[in-house]
Amino acid sequence: MAKQLTEQILVYLNKHEEVNSLHLSEVFGENHQKIIGAIKSLETLDDLITTKQITDKKWELTSEGQHVASYGSHEATVYNAIPDDGIPQSEIMQSVPFVKVGFSKALQAGWIVIDKSSGTPIVKKKVSSITDITQKDLKNLASLTDRLKNEYKKRKLIQEIVVKFVQLGKGPNFTTTIEKQETELTADLLANGAWKDKKFKPYNFDALGATLEVGHLHPLLKVRSEFRKIFLEMGFTEMPTNNFVESSFWNFDALFQPQQHPARDAHDTFFIAEPSRSTNFPMEYMEKVKKVHSEGGYGSLGYRYDWKIEEAQKNVLRTHTTAVSARMLYNLMQQGEFKPVRYFSIDRVFRNETLDATHLAEFHQIEGVVADYNLTMEIFCYHEGLKKWIEIGNSGMFRPEMLLPMGLPEGVNVIAWGLSLERPTMIKYGINNIRDLVGPKVDLEMVYNNPICRLNKTSQNSSQTKKAEDKKQELNKHENKSCTFKCAEKFEKQKLIIFCDPKHPIKFIELFFHHVKNYVNIFVTSYVHSSVQHVPNYLLNFCSEYRNEDQANDIHLTIIWKEIGIDPIMQLPGMYAITGKINVARYLNRLIENCYPRVLCYESKDALYANEIDNYLEKIHIFLHTNVHHGIHKKSRYVMGQDISIVDILLESLEK
Repeated sequence: MAKQLTEQILVYLNKHEEVNSLHLSEVFGENHQKIIGAIKSLETLDDLITTKQITDKKWELTSEGQHVASYGSHEATVYNAIPDDGIPQSEIMQSVPFVKVGFSKALQAGWIVIDKSSGTPIVKKKVSSITDITQKDLKNLASLTDRLKNEYKKRKLIQEIVVKFVQLGKGPNFTTTIEKQETELTADLLANGAWKDKKFKPYNFDALGATLEVGHLHPLLKVRSEFRKIFLEMGFTEMPTNNFVESSFWNFDALFQPQQHPARDAHDTFFIAEPSRSTNFPMEYMEKVKKVHSEGGYGSLGYRYDWKIEEAQKNVLRTHTTAVSARMLYNLMQQGEFKPVRYFSIDRVFRNETLDATHLAEFHQIEGVVADYNLTMEIFCYHEGLKKWIEIGNSGMFRPEMLLPMGLPEGVNVIAWGLSLERPTMIKYGINNIRDLVGPKVDLEMVYNNPICRLNKTSQNSSQTKKAEDKKQELNKHENKSCTFKCAEKFEKQKLIIFCDPKHPIKFIELFFHHVKNYVNIFVTSYVHSSVQHVPNYLLNFCSEYRNEDQANDIHLTIIWKEIGIDPIMQLPGMYAITGKINVARYLNRLIENCYPRVLCYESKDALYANEIDNYLEKIHIFLHTNVHHGIHKKSRYVMGQDISIVDILLESLEK
């Protein structure tokens, strides 16, 4: 049937030169989508037909409008239902369809009146006859003025619909007969020479394979897997963390936290209503915990208060996975002899936090625990960007008052450290708001397209270390002599497109490139879209400094001047798009900072610094969209200190 339909279309087109798909649908009595499918099949044949997509708009009656065209307007229907001597209002309100609208419109038009002189409201005709203009208008939509169309549209009597169809014409190779095209060169065609007379369907080398309908890992899961693999490679054992509800005993008391501590308040902890309490505890161990809290012991004076089991029994959503660590250490000593252990866990914890861009009430905690003799260390690493040693997560040692009641030998120390999973994930994937990573606002396309997590690892091999140092020194030779840092990693080439309205040019780009041109090679091209009627002269020289196409370019930026409004749109590889000057600036800043942390500072500093920058960026965003200059409190040229940040660039751009 499909082949017959395509041949019918060709025969009809041969007689009529041009025809559209809607007309073909009427001629052949086929569904319009079926006609479109046949046309697409014909389009695959080389230059057989020409096609042009056309979009048209037209007005049509709604179902309510069709009722009015057939039976009269609602107000006319109410008027005609009233007898000459009138009718009680309660009766007329139940007599005809759409009576509430019709009654109101009839009153407004002055066709009817309500007589309340007898005590019972009586509806009477106020005029002897009427002309139903609404019905006449709906029967002749083509003659309506724009004012009447809008009025009837508000009344939901008519609606504007968009009609899309295809205009067909004859192509250079037009014919009414279709010869099947070969899709592959077979051995038989070669053997008998038949391939010489055959037509082959051209290969589309740009076509992508069909996307498989499969699940995709969330960025949190990818980073979690990477951390987990690192722990396992270091010989750690994963702790069972499949209990989100803990008793206050294991969550607080076993960790030697007093029962009056502020963290055990409802403002910081979620308490469980049902079941509200736990009763199954190791009684001998619990008595030791009670004694060390209330009286002291093991070299400690204790907290000297009346320890209550009722407080320890309260169930909570665990506030940390350290509750699991405490249970694991207790169970270790129930096996008899002590042996050194290394534990880790990565799982969810819950705290009654105020929600903001970096905090949720539910998050993942990464915890490591090592128990052995004479341990004294903390977890630090050297930060290449900050040029100093920094603490990784919160780290420390468990107190003897906690460990000795469990039965651990004297001289055994337990070190532990913890950090969140969300913050490293946000840094790794360039996400600045935790609500874009977790929760109902997460973009599923982000989950679908995000790359595999790869954490950089260092090697202790001296020859490899020497090679790395030699490479860094070679890179430094080509950098500005005033530069005091080294490249963190290889800069990945970027091909970016920005759609920008010439009335609202993205001026800070030139200033941004001025700061980073000594470190990356930049090439900029620009084009004017056909929608732009007038191009200001200054745009012709926009970023003209970066038009050297001969060099190996790290950033290839294409600017398309197009009338799109105040917010520019940056198109990234993989169909990602970023909207707004502020968001474009954030992206470019992270792009450079990822390899050159000291050129532009943002994530490479601490969270407080990044939060301050976010606040300034929000003020600039308000400034750009409202032109309220008092929204920004101007300070010195470097509002965030001596280090240049993206804020400095934007503010300097605004001042110009």
